[in-house]
Amino acid sequence: MKPLIDRSFPVRCPWPGDDPLYIRYHDEEWGVPLHEDRRLFEALVLDGAQAGLSWLTILRKRDNYRRAFDGFDPERVARYGPQQIAALMADAGIVRNRRKIEAAVANARACLAVQAAFGSLDAYLWGFVDGRTVQNAWRTMDEVPSESDASRAMSRDLKKRGFAFVGPTICYALMQAVGMVNDHLVSCFRHAALEK
Repeated sequence: MKPLIDRSFPVRCPWPGDDPLYIRYHDEEWGVPLHEDRRLFEALVLDGAQAGLSWLTILRKRDNYRRAFDGFDPERVARYGPQQIAALMADAGIVRNRRKIEAAVANARACLAVQAAFGSLDAYLWGFVDGRTVQNAWRTMDEVPSESDASRAMSRDLKKRGFAFVGPTICYALMQAVGMVNDHLVSCFRHAALEK
């Protein structure tokens, strides 16, 4: 008799659907604790760029963003002036939204200030969860929140420090992406792996 559930494929969160790029992102990156400043800055900028769009749209453009924003080196991006912003506005490989592009530059400058004050962007951001991943145990996608007390606190403090496109929902998406919270469903094969 054939089993009701095919166990040859891993059970994963439903949101990646059947898109291979999205599945790879879910399986290899989303929720993995990230502590490298340049990659945290990248995640912050890309989550801001996502506002009003799907994450898959940004994910498909991520390599273009890395090229356009000098590998997300905050020191280089912080020096962008009108000429670089105009070039970015003409770059079809990224989302050409002036407010989001200008926010990325402002965020690079704010990132440098945070690094000077806290030693690293990593220490600052992870401070909102006391340096440890919050282990959630959601059973359905309906249970997964779009923001939390920590993301609201992060949003308030980021804005106070000059960051832009950092509302509580964007901050929570960042926290999910960089492993500050484990929001894989308990049925997903990645949940247990990231719980360790």
